[in-house]
Amino acid sequence: MVEFRIDRRSGVATYLQIVQQTKQALRLGLLAPGDKLPTAKEVVAATAINPNTVLKAYRELDREGLVEARPGLGTFVRRSLARPGAAADSPLRAELADWMDRARAAGLDREDAAALVMSVLEAEFGDGSPSPAPHAHRTL
Repeated sequence: MVEFRIDRRSGVATYLQIVQQTKQALRLGLLAPGDKLPTAKEVVAATAINPNTVLKAYRELDREGLVEARPGLGTFVRRSLARPGAAADSPLRAELADWMDRARAAGLDREDAAALVMSVLEAEFGDGSPSPAPHAHRTL
């Protein structure tokens, strides 16, 4: 089961953090169709947020077709966002973890590493269209 972590200093609305974390779990294969999301009561107990915030997040996920509410039973995953190579146990994740270790050893902190990753993501996927070829262009 997914456990939500709320960062009150992030500037991101709490319900959006729940939506984003759910989507991340779906992409990584940590949640699969048929899995039950924690109840609003369970999320409130773990995070001390308003139950309406949880319900708003779940409604957004439902609107996107990712989950479905089953009255009296809970909220269940309807479809996955996982792709081969993006799973939590994929070789690509292990390579990225190795890269993060090297970045930390080089003296980069979390924000430095995030900036580097974001610059590559923007260069490769900036406008949302497929990249022409790996490493075809490098700009900051």
